[in-house]
Amino acid sequence: MPSARAAIQFVAICTLGWLFSGAVASAADGTAGACPPAAQPLNEPLFQAAAAQAQDRGLLWRISKGGHSSYLYGTLHVGRAAWMAPGPLLRDALQATDTLALELDPLNPDMQREMAAGLAQMKLRPLTAALRARLLRQLQAQCLPTQDVDKVPAEMQLITLSALVGRRDGLDPTYGSEVLLSVVARSMARTVVSLETVQEQMHALLARNAAEANTVVREGLDDLETDRLRQMLLRTVDVWDTADFDVLSRYNEWCQCADTPSEKEQMRRLLDDRNPGLAQRVDALHTSGKKLLVAVGSLHMAGPQGLPALLATRGYLVERLR
Repeated sequence: MPSARAAIQFVAICTLGWLFSGAVASAADGTAGACPPAAQPLNEPLFQAAAAQAQDRGLLWRISKGGHSSYLYGTLHVGRAAWMAPGPLLRDALQATDTLALELDPLNPDMQREMAAGLAQMKLRPLTAALRARLLRQLQAQCLPTQDVDKVPAEMQLITLSALVGRRDGLDPTYGSEVLLSVVARSMARTVVSLETVQEQMHALLARNAAEANTVVREGLDDLETDRLRQMLLRTVDVWDTADFDVLSRYNEWCQCADTPSEKEQMRRLLDDRNPGLAQRVDALHTSGKKLLVAVGSLHMAGPQGLPALLATRGYLVERLR
């Protein structure tokens, strides 16, 4: 059975809207021929090639209230280079709005500085020697720097590894939905805002004590070492790519991340506890007159505590577009 840590790893793939600290590939700590392929830098030829084959992916809703409309878009934190252009429906939503609202804007330098400062101030939970050695091996296997292994919370390093596990399959955070939308919105002179703070997201992610941190890291490494996490990633990407909202809404039946009481508690903390605040901030921005494209992790859209349902209770007309 997958670990309790699978809950956070699954949400890292589907939900988190920021670029992970230290997630820059480097061959310095790995064997050159064994390193995952590095992401192609974002450049004009890449975007032009993607635009030539652009199609809609992910989940899209229109929400209307007070005489104007905004949009909800369910994102995926990883993607392929060929996906770095919005499809027709998403492009129309961008054209119809004036503000992009993300969980956290990955291209905002203030957010990046805040993340670095927050990690530097975090209380580290010591790992056992055996777990530290396993974590080092995984960092080396992904050709990631290891010099900060004792300076950054281990659970954050595990999340970084989780986000990068698909690179050999062509899936990379560099091509994630939030990066694409932040780049495109800026090119269209749109305002980009963050719905959460770095502190709020880190509070949801970090272990509460040393025992929890060691359990989280041990079970997460189990998932990485046995390839379970990679298989879950590939299934999730397929569900998101085809906009199969029914299957996504039943994620607890197949993600193997909400089977035990501890896993369910993690999912509650990462999703249900955050969604009311997200809905309140979206409502405040929309009510102020802004026309929003709200792009947050796809799991924030699912179920009776998902954003479409919560905004419907606030008086919005909610229409599924994809």
